[in-house]
Amino acid sequence: MTDFLRTPDANFDGLTDFGFEPRYHQWQDLRVHYLDEGPADGPVMLLVHGMPTWSYLYRHMIPVLVAAGYRCIAPDHLGFGRSDKPTDPCFFTIARHTEVLTSLLCSLGLTDVTLVCQDWGGPIGLAQAMTMPERFARLVVMNTWLHHEAYPYSDAVRSWNQNWHEGGIFHRPRPDVGLLPVLTAGLVSPEVALGALAEGRAPALTPEAAALYAGYSAPFLGMDDAAFNGLRRFPLSIPFDDYASGNGAAQSHHRHELTRWTKPVHFLWGTADPIFPAEHGRAWADELGASFEAVDGASHFLQDTHGTWIAARIVELAERSN
Repeated sequence: MTDFLRTPDANFDGLTDFGFEPRYHQWQDLRVHYLDEGPADGPVMLLVHGMPTWSYLYRHMIPVLVAAGYRCIAPDHLGFGRSDKPTDPCFFTIARHTEVLTSLLCSLGLTDVTLVCQDWGGPIGLAQAMTMPERFARLVVMNTWLHHEAYPYSDAVRSWNQNWHEGGIFHRPRPDVGLLPVLTAGLVSPEVALGALAEGRAPALTPEAAALYAGYSAPFLGMDDAAFNGLRRFPLSIPFDDYASGNGAAQSHHRHELTRWTKPVHFLWGTADPIFPAEHGRAWADELGASFEAVDGASHFLQDTHGTWIAARIVELAERSN
C-alpha cells in the first residue's frame, strides 16, 4: 500500500472563486482529483497544470470554454490540489505523473481533445499527444518546454532549481509556495514576498492577493511536511539536475515526435516570464510551423492574470482551425 496524506475537504470550502464539483479517478490505491465541466458530448479541453499550481489555475478559463460548448477536464497531479499526496519523495517522477494522466484519459474515453498545457503540464501533457495522437485534435502550448540536449535553460530556471537544494530559500519544512503565484501576478513586491519566505511568515496582503494566496495555499494548509514532497520533486526533476526522474530521454523523444505533428499547434506565451523567455517560445513555434501569439504583460502563470482572454482566444483559434 502507498503511504499518503489527503487534504481535508474543508480546506477548499472558503474558495469563493472556485465553485466546481470535485470528481475522482482511482489510480491503483490513490485518488486523483479532476474537474469535469461542460457538456459530456462536447469537444474536450484538457487543462494541465504544473508546479506549484493545481486545477485552480484554470478557474477563469473554464466558464468561458464551457459557454463555448467545450467539456473541460482539469486534473490535479498526485501531490497537488485535492489529489492524494504520497509521502515518499521517490514516488514522484515525471514518468509517473505521465502514466497517471494517461490512465485518466483512457478511463474517461477522451477523444477530440485540445491539450492546453503550461509549465510541467508541457512535458506531461505533450507526452499524451505524442503517444496517443488519435485522441487529440490540437495543441495549445503556453510557457513550457520539452527537454533536449541543446535546450538553453534560463538563469531563472537554474536559480529555481538551486533554491530547492540545501541552502536554498525553499529547502525548509512546509515551504510557503502559495506566495509564488501572488508574486508572479504582481500582487506583492519581490522584497515583501522573499522576506516573508525567508522568515517563514505570511505577509500582509491586499484582498485580491489574499484570495489568490488562499487558493494556492489550500491544498497544503495545516498539512504535515511530508505532504509537500510532490512539490519538492518537480524542481529537483529538471533533467539537467536529475535526468532519470525528469524523464529526460522521453522528453527529447516527444520533442522530436512533435516535429512530425500535422494537426494545429498554437503558442500563447506570456512575455514577462523569466523562466521561459518569449524568444524561446517563438523559436520553438517557428520550428514547428505553429502560430505564436505574445500575451504582453503576462508572466509565468498567465492563466491567473489573463485567463479569460486566453480562453476566448483559444476558442477563436479552435474555430479557425476546424
